[in-house]
Amino acid sequence: MNLLKKYCYCFAKKESPSSSTSHDHSSEPTSDFKGQPRLPRFAVPKRYDIQLKPDLATCKFGGNVSIDVDIVADTRFIVLNAAHLSIDSASVSFCHPNSNKVFGTPKVGIAEADEILVLDFAETLPKGMGYLCYDHNGEKMNMAVTKFEPAYARQCFPCWDEPAFKAKFKITLLNVPSELVALSNMPVEKELNNGNLKTVYYRESPVMSSYLVAVVIGLFDYIEDHISDGIKVRVYSQVGKANQGKFALNVALQTLGFYTDYFHMPYSLPKLDMVAIPDFAAGAMENYGLVTYRETALLLDDRHSAAANKQRMSYLAKDKLFSEWKIWTQFFVHETSEGLRLDGLEESHPIRKGASIIQMLKGYVGGPCFQNSLATYIKRHEWSNARTDGLWAVLKEGCNEPVDRIMNSWTKQKGYPVLSVRLKNQTLEIKQSQFLYNDSDGRGLWTIPITYSCGNYDSEKSFLMEKKSETHDIKDFVSDINDPACSWIKLNVEQVGFFRVKYDDGLAAKLRYATENKCLSVTVRLGILDDSFALCMARQVSLTSLLTFMTAYKEELEHSVLSNLIKISDKVLRIVADARPDLINNIKQFFISLFLHSAESLGWDPKQGESHLDAMSRGDIFTALAMLGHEETINEAISRFNAFLDDRNTPLLHPDIRKAAYVAVMQKVTSSNKAGFESLLRIYNETDLSQEKIRVRKQDAAFALDISKEGREVAWRWLRVQSIEKDKDLANAIRKLTINKT
Repeated sequence: MNLLKKYCYCFAKKESPSSSTSHDHSSEPTSDFKGQPRLPRFAVPKRYDIQLKPDLATCKFGGNVSIDVDIVADTRFIVLNAAHLSIDSASVSFCHPNSNKVFGTPKVGIAEADEILVLDFAETLPKGMGYLCYDHNGEKMNMAVTKFEPAYARQCFPCWDEPAFKAKFKITLLNVPSELVALSNMPVEKELNNGNLKTVYYRESPVMSSYLVAVVIGLFDYIEDHISDGIKVRVYSQVGKANQGKFALNVALQTLGFYTDYFHMPYSLPKLDMVAIPDFAAGAMENYGLVTYRETALLLDDRHSAAANKQRMSYLAKDKLFSEWKIWTQFFVHETSEGLRLDGLEESHPIRKGASIIQMLKGYVGGPCFQNSLATYIKRHEWSNARTDGLWAVLKEGCNEPVDRIMNSWTKQKGYPVLSVRLKNQTLEIKQSQFLYNDSDGRGLWTIPITYSCGNYDSEKSFLMEKKSETHDIKDFVSDINDPACSWIKLNVEQVGFFRVKYDDGLAAKLRYATENKCLSVTVRLGILDDSFALCMARQVSLTSLLTFMTAYKEELEHSVLSNLIKISDKVLRIVADARPDLINNIKQFFISLFLHSAESLGWDPKQGESHLDAMSRGDIFTALAMLGHEETINEAISRFNAFLDDRNTPLLHPDIRKAAYVAVMQKVTSSNKAGFESLLRIYNETDLSQEKIRVRKQDAAFALDISKEGREVAWRWLRVQSIEKDKDLANAIRKLTINKT
């Protein structure tokens, strides 16, 4: 039985039902509850007492669970989730704490498609608290790791497996091999040894959703420290890799301190364990007190990890540390550019723009007011469920602004606006309409907090746009309308607004001049570039206009802007390769000339005191040039790669530029010259560092399936007619495609 769907380190799925199972799957108890989107609420769980008995040698597990249930309506049914579990129906019983009566042996119905378990008792259950008990059995492998999000706890124990049904959990692990580390959400309460086996009892958890329950069993080392109030923080890893967790431990300590100060709320669990799993289904999972990570997302090797690995690890560590600080997750995580991209589709969904509109709202009401209101909101809904309207109410109350009216226009309709701006006789004319990538006419009217600057950032104006079109007199706001250095006009200062801006030709030319002459901030340069590309993709501006504007970024060195330039170049090349293959070489030369200055400034080797962003930019820019076929870059990269083959510790191939070197090597691989491919395969087989394996592995897939139009077409034909269920089949196919690339 899978504790973790699609994950190999849990208890394996049961092949056949236990002899204790004697249920008619079409029996009457389930008939009224099939096909329902949610569980009925006439019984609510309050506390689970779960005993699990994993047998890692035979790949099986069993257990039993006792659930404190609050019967809140007259019913003889209890309906909860269960999937791929073998339930001992004779063990099922219900009793009331104020009565000696036991309601036993109910009819047990299982609706497999709905993943529900229906218990039909012979008589109506008494209202109030009661106890529900039963046994279950299941199967699996050697390391046990759970990931129950979004709805897989039901595959481990019968439960109300919906986030709104919060309860306390008391976990006990039975017959665990004594040499193994056994972890759960809470600290160990006591541990009893019996020869080579042990029973581990954990403290009761606070109220939480079932998907946050976690268990990890395996051989681990760990390092530890503690935050200011004495709570221990540990990073667990495979034996021999403990030192690779130092960076993550430091990030966790700093993050817990920052969150405590920002939300005016301390970390409320008695411990925090962060566990690196060799192969994990997700990047990370924010279980209460026991956060699990893919090994590549938590461990860093000082000699072989790139700056990009460090940044990703830092982000995941911060994002996953404590779910109560993310009570407003319906608005969390998605960065603005991603939200704008997804919400510009005709079949969009407003939830995708969550973090971006929160950022816009923060800019409108002000940082301190937003922070204080957010702390109030989280405290008010601590250990409970929350809704969107609750956040708007607290912000309206704390900031004295019409937050609900503003935000409803963003959360209760799909899409977002594009503002068309033109300057006429020193009057700014602004029109809003829905932005769509298919260039169709969208509907919608948004209440938009708008900021704008003219010529400098010292003077900034703001207003709330609530109509389809508005005009604003700026004659007293611009010192010299004819001087391009101080007459540029930028809407959406620092890009806090969730909308795009389309400028008329005159305003666009002045912004291009300001960009080229470094008059604009990094965030503004990034925003203008992102808008320009999106407008081009929506056919609102021409590709020629986009490329002309991009020439203003020839000397760009800031990582966020440079990485976006590289992404745009890749997307443009894909489109040109399909639409106008005769122009592909000219477009490649354009982008090579655009990136060369940045590459020369950054250089191949790390510089003393440089930021990790510069290190990331170095890897990105040389990878891009290698992808574009720049011979000088390819030759230098291959030279450094050959030195790396001879000495894995050579300083000539820093981890930040290894991807660029691997790309360069693959550029020279053909059906008659496979040496580079074989060298990469040798590196892959010899390294025990997951991040290195990923760097090598990506070159197979990227160049076999995505390097050219022909490669994509070959891969698509193969994928349509071949089974890819076996990894070996896919690996062999990729190898063939790769070495036959011309």
